[in-house]
Amino acid sequence: MHKSVQESQQSRRTGSHLVSALTYAMFFMFAMTTDAVGEIIKIARVDMNLTNTEASAFHWATMVAIAASGIGLGFLADRFGRKSTIIGGLALYGVASALFMSGQSFQLYFALLFISGLAIGVFKTSALALIGDLAGSTQDHTARMNAVEGFFGVGAIIGPLLVVWLTSQGLSWTWLYMIAACLCGLMVVAALVTEYPPMSGEKETPASIGHTLSLLGNVHALGFSLAIALYVACEVAIFVWLPTFLEGFTGTEWAMGFAAYSVMIFFVLRAIGRFMGAIVLRFVDWKLVMLAFTAIIFGCFLASALLGKTAAVFLLPLSGLFMSMIYPTLNSKGISCFPKSDHGAVAGLILFFTAASAAFAPLLMAVVSDQFGNGDMRIGFILATAFAGLLFVMGLINWVANPAASALEAADQHEYT
Repeated sequence: MHKSVQESQQSRRTGSHLVSALTYAMFFMFAMTTDAVGEIIKIARVDMNLTNTEASAFHWATMVAIAASGIGLGFLADRFGRKSTIIGGLALYGVASALFMSGQSFQLYFALLFISGLAIGVFKTSALALIGDLAGSTQDHTARMNAVEGFFGVGAIIGPLLVVWLTSQGLSWTWLYMIAACLCGLMVVAALVTEYPPMSGEKETPASIGHTLSLLGNVHALGFSLAIALYVACEVAIFVWLPTFLEGFTGTEWAMGFAAYSVMIFFVLRAIGRFMGAIVLRFVDWKLVMLAFTAIIFGCFLASALLGKTAAVFLLPLSGLFMSMIYPTLNSKGISCFPKSDHGAVAGLILFFTAASAAFAPLLMAVVSDQFGNGDMRIGFILATAFAGLLFVMGLINWVANPAASALEAADQHEYT
């Protein structure tokens, strides 16, 4: 009997490791495409003769769809289970990615990017809810969230590198999506044969769009969602528009090299920081980390907006190290304020704010740069500096008032014991 119990525990641990590995792989895969958009836009603007505003559709089409999927379909993870919705989302994403090879029109790309975003919303909210099923405490949840976002960060490095390599070989950037489609196929097969942990918690309210929307009235859901929206506005400003902002930059040989790989440096530092976050946040108060890092990020944006490309070429990529822990930590704390049975719904709500900000913040930057700067993206980064300033204010409020303390303490006592 004792041996049987040990074998059962070992089987659960093995299954947990496999599920974690698949979750890491999912985040790695879709980061390859979504965070390569800056390099893709740089190519598409020339090949298709697009303005900044038109080219931004390569980014906002996906993000708008993710937002709609998050708030409209996030509850599916709570209603039908994590495994089923992950497999369904991955399958749809894989098909849409493969179809990028079927044509070369702007309209086709726009439609496929929108479908891809819907799919991402489905499997990402399921994966975020799954992290709660695997975690043993709110602190463990935050550490796991930083780890999974670390793999996202690695995918964000590989994606732009693949685009650069493909174009250097005379191949289309659309091959990036074919690679993603192949990875999706492998993950669907792996998920089908992997045992997922059971969903935790009792469901007091049926999972539905209405229930998800009702969470907007919760101060924790709304507060963390707004903070994440401001953070995302800062982050996407760099990987969407920094290559365009630095076009024509001249300086020392070292500075020119830094400019050429600015987004890559940003992604590398962001990935390193997220893996570090899985360790650091076990020992340092998360509120202090958020306060200090939002202050530094604001300083980097402010100096870049005032001093221009000379400062931006160094400060904006380096801000990635300080951005690294903010998104997964805020996301984790926001989700952990709720029962596990609602994690899919609240993850979907937060994802809505994440994607909506990722869609419209760079679009607003494009519009103001076209309207007030004759295409000069420095004007857009002045707007991004305002976003960074508001994020710092929210970090300060969080440090002083600690509004989520009671909800997180209750979750540790009732959801993770």
